[in-house]
Amino acid sequence: MMARHQHWDDVYGARTEDELTWFEETPLASLELVLRYLKAGEPFIDIGAGASRLVDALLNHGFGPLSVLDLSEAALSISRGRLELRAQQVDWIVADITEWEPRRDYSVWHDRAVFHFLTKPEDRAAYVRALSKGLKPGGIAIIATFAEDGPEKCSGLPVERYSPESLAGEINRLLPAHFDLVEAKAHVHLTPKGNEQRFQYSIFEKNHP
Repeated sequence: MMARHQHWDDVYGARTEDELTWFEETPLASLELVLRYLKAGEPFIDIGAGASRLVDALLNHGFGPLSVLDLSEAALSISRGRLELRAQQVDWIVADITEWEPRRDYSVWHDRAVFHFLTKPEDRAAYVRALSKGLKPGGIAIIATFAEDGPEKCSGLPVERYSPESLAGEINRLLPAHFDLVEAKAHVHLTPKGNEQRFQYSIFEKNHP
């Protein structure tokens, strides 16, 4: 666990926010989907958010309660500093998703790029258990990973690439009959240097108590 924390603290400490390959001034693909499924007053969590500006956009739209989880304190410090006083409106959670125990039920769970870093089966199983515990029945999970033709590594780490069908198959294998794939879309992310990274976004509904 400490190695994971240290790796990402080092990544966020080495470059400015807008130099990181995953930087988005406005995370439009994620925001569009969250706005489609999240209703006013419903609890939302962003898993592995890093220094993402999705939380800024959701505050701008008047949403809350909002939670942001990442294993890097350095990453979350960037977001808290950027939001200044508005940071007090957010529940900041420093945790490894594979060891985290949700304290409440969320209506919408968003993960732009955590699941694809989980290359060990036991880590994927722990993630799906947390997802099931943390998402209310009928809740929505928006999970984005590198697509099958996306990068094979990110920040020096290997990743697992998915299609919507293979991601749904893996989640169903780990926790059968708990989640239904309801929507999927492809997305091409342009890095700050203009390189293309191909993602897939899969939207699941929890159908189990």
